[in-house]
Order: sequence, then structure tokens, then C-alpha cells
Amino acid sequence: MSTLESSPVETAIESCRTTDLTPIVLEASSLESTAPEHLRGLKGGLADAGYLPAELVAEADFCEDDPLAVQSESDRLREYVRAASFLGVGRITVDVVECCRPDDVESTLAALEERAHREGVAFEARGRIDA
Repeated sequence: MSTLESSPVETAIESCRTTDLTPIVLEASSLESTAPEHLRGLKGGLADAGYLPAELVAEADFCEDDPLAVQSESDRLREYVRAASFLGVGRITVDVVECCRPDDVESTLAALEERAHREGVAFEARGRIDA
């Protein structure tokens, strides 16, 4: 008998089966809305068409040197984290295209990552965070 215990991930993978669903990457900009009633229809429509949303990619623009603008962008991204969780997306990727307040943005991204993990979604931030 082995003294090594399987992780929950290994245990889940051991019982996996294949599926006919095609994994896709959704662009956040293509979502008409992050409202639950819209997402419900999208989730069902994707499944009916044979697609599985595996990743959601959102662009982030922190170009205004204003803490309120950073907060507004953070709120917008938080909606995408919630949408990713609702859709069953495995990972959300945030592409930072511009950043004027690196310290604020780093803490914002850390908070978003924590939120994503609480929602069961992996989080990745890419791009330049330095000014």
C-alpha cells in the first residue's frame, strides 16, 4: 500500500472521459453583457453548438493617472471574473495594455486573482504593469 495520497486534481483526472465539446477562448469584448440572464443563454447556446468556454480574455487599460479610473477598470474586470465563473470558464486572462499607476494596478490585479480563485477560476495577468 502506498503512503502517497492522490490530490483532488489527480483523483478527478483518473476518472476522466473524453467529450465531443470543443474548448474555445472567449474575448470579453465580444460579450454583449455580463448579466446572468444573458450569460445563461450564452452558456446554453455554446453547449448546444458543441463548444466549451475554456478561457476568457479581457483587455485592461489603466492609462488614466487617477485612482477612481483604476477602481472603475477594476470593477469592470471583476464583472468578467464573475462571468467566467458563471460560464464555467477555467481561466481568465487579463491583458494589461497600458498602465500609469503600477502600484495601484498590482494591488488591483492581486485582488482580482484572489477573487478568481475564490470563484474557482485560474487567473493570469499579462502585459506591462510598469509605467
